[in-house]
Amino acid sequence: MAWMAFVLMAVLALAGVGAAFLVSLALRLAGLRAGAGPTADLLLVVLALFVAVPLAFSLAMRRVGLPLGDVVSAADRVARGDYTARIAERGPPFLRGVARAFNGMTAQLEEQDRQRRELLADIAHELRTPLAVVQGRLEGLLDGVYPRDETHLGEVLEETRMLARLVEDLGTLAHSERGVMALQREPTDLAVLIHDTVRALADEAAARGVSVRVEDFAEFPLLDVDPLRIRQVLTNLVSNAIRHSTGGADVSIAAERRADTILVSVRDTGPGIGPEELPRIFDRFQKGALSQGSGLGLAIARNLVTAHGGEISADSTPGRGSTVAFTIPLPAV
Repeated sequence: MAWMAFVLMAVLALAGVGAAFLVSLALRLAGLRAGAGPTADLLLVVLALFVAVPLAFSLAMRRVGLPLGDVVSAADRVARGDYTARIAERGPPFLRGVARAFNGMTAQLEEQDRQRRELLADIAHELRTPLAVVQGRLEGLLDGVYPRDETHLGEVLEETRMLARLVEDLGTLAHSERGVMALQREPTDLAVLIHDTVRALADEAAARGVSVRVEDFAEFPLLDVDPLRIRQVLTNLVSNAIRHSTGGADVSIAAERRADTILVSVRDTGPGIGPEELPRIFDRFQKGALSQGSGLGLAIARNLVTAHGGEISADSTPGRGSTVAFTIPLPAV
């Protein structure tokens, strides 16, 4: 800030000298200063400085000081937790740039605070139901309302497993959204991951009467990915397709090379997704009418794909099925 003060003083001094020169010139042209000596010129300079300095200082404060004061005042509001604070873009270009950046920062903080509040409300809502079920069944067992047999104990155990899956999904989602999830990348055969996923879900597909097949595709180079995380993505997508398909429906997994990426798509012939739900299927806790999961699977899949440098999208026609596809960048040669 010292150099700014020096520049300001120099500008004020030059302004005073310039003003004195202009006044002196005007007086000479008017014939009012004929024969005036150096002392008169000095007095005129001093007088001009007395007039110019306050005027220049006032203009500088209006142009620089007031916008800076707006920034300080708004920063105090943000420090107190008011993320709605915004400042007017005025003053010199560099201060307008500061105001623009400040407003962008506070807008992001406000959006993050809104998402945090919504996430806490959603978590509380999702945990409340299974906890209430566990509590009610345990109280029924203790009070003798339900017999203490394997069937009723198994129901309680299943609810606790559901809670454990929800907590695990929340942890995965939190780490992926914060960008702190460490990916254990290694050369990976995508075909192996796809076939392993299909085999792991074969019993669930058979129980629902859904046929799952892997379409033929050409061999690809080994991918530089975290195999556990990509398999998690595949499991979420294929499992969702199976659960949302009725008996006799088909689920297919395909892969193809497109430029410098591999496109993996999971298609089903289920009832499809309505146009009002489709834009939100990757949101946290977004559930369809037939969903029985936590509503976090697709949100986790999106974050894991993004962490690998890929993209994920969905397309659906009600009554004709859905397709969810994601890309994985090929390793640089």
